[in-house]
Amino acid sequence: MIERDVIGIFGKMNSGKSSLMNLLTQQETSIVDSAPGTTADSKIAMIELHGLGPVKLIDTAGFDEQSALGDKKRNKIHAALKECDLVLLVIDPSKTALDAELRLVNQAYETDKQIVLVFNLFDDGDKTQIEEIKLKVGQLGHFPAIVLRAIDPQARNLLLPFLIQNYIPRNLAVDLLPFVEREEFYILNIPMDEETPVERYLRPQAMAEACITRKWAYPVSYRMDLEKARGGDRFEKVRWDVFLASFKKKPKAIITDSQAIDIISVWAPDDILVTTFSIMMINYTSLARLEGFVKGIEALKTVRPGDEVLIAEACNHSRIKEDIGTVQIPKLIEKLYPGVAVKHAFGREMFDNFDFSRVKLVVHCGGCMISNQRMAARLRDLDRLGIPITNYGIFLALMQGEEVLHRVVAPWVNQNERIR
Repeated sequence: MIERDVIGIFGKMNSGKSSLMNLLTQQETSIVDSAPGTTADSKIAMIELHGLGPVKLIDTAGFDEQSALGDKKRNKIHAALKECDLVLLVIDPSKTALDAELRLVNQAYETDKQIVLVFNLFDDGDKTQIEEIKLKVGQLGHFPAIVLRAIDPQARNLLLPFLIQNYIPRNLAVDLLPFVEREEFYILNIPMDEETPVERYLRPQAMAEACITRKWAYPVSYRMDLEKARGGDRFEKVRWDVFLASFKKKPKAIITDSQAIDIISVWAPDDILVTTFSIMMINYTSLARLEGFVKGIEALKTVRPGDEVLIAEACNHSRIKEDIGTVQIPKLIEKLYPGVAVKHAFGREMFDNFDFSRVKLVVHCGGCMISNQRMAARLRDLDRLGIPITNYGIFLALMQGEEVLHRVVAPWVNQNERIR
């Protein structure tokens, strides 16, 4: 059975959904007529789209039909929304009442669907309404948008590149640890504290162990006592040295908790690769866009008193007195960047009711508790706002110096190109 990404076409009656379906399939898959409610049921087409691969297209009925039959159609629309990976929301810009579109956008966003807007022109003069619509309904400005005439066959040459650029396929293969080699050893440094769950690893640690094992390599876990290591306890350093010396074959890399990078960057031999779980996860959840997070940290060079740094976490875990996001990173910012305010955003809805006017940098966790679609949405929103983003692991590495930052990023250099 072929795995297919599911693309759903949604919109009001007579907005041009069926014309868009026919544009994509290059045949009369859906009946097109000016009579309201022509699409009585969802139409499905299985096709191959160049650049996207095998997809399932669903042309849905208009979600604004007011009748008993309309209620049944809306049930079908909701079922299609649950199934699809990408929502193509078709909007007739001559119709400025968009309450129904916003309801669908909210439903799609809540279920981590990727959304793009298609402004379908019936008259070229309607172009002037588009910017007014975006200003009037600011939420729509968060999503990629294209303007076309769905009945024009040439519009397909615009639509396909647009979709390729703005949609991350569900079946895109991203390697959690692309540098792992068969029959090699990899150390997982896990300094357990009060936040460590009882009888299990944190998700990134468990994922790393499983990934290394599946690649026929050998994960070896080590528990470092950070308090003793930072306090200069001689036995703790000896314990580490004895552990490393026990390997007949030198480990290829150390993957450490980000908060231990100050110790590992000094204790790890220069010929062993070093990175962190947080960097591993942000590369994975952003679909190999680590380079953007590395560039984002450069914003720290230009922050000034009165600016804000937003610390964003994708979950609401219980936090202890030495929590990275609420204690350790804020302390470092307060010490090194006096007058710069630290703000926090916890949970999945990072952008809800938040004022970004003074934010100069977002420092994000590894994102292990959100989907790559939700992470992609966050990156798109920040890009439109012109706000750089970096990551806990990158930030904490830089605090130990530029050389340490280069070291933790080095295992990923050239590796991400494999999935481009």
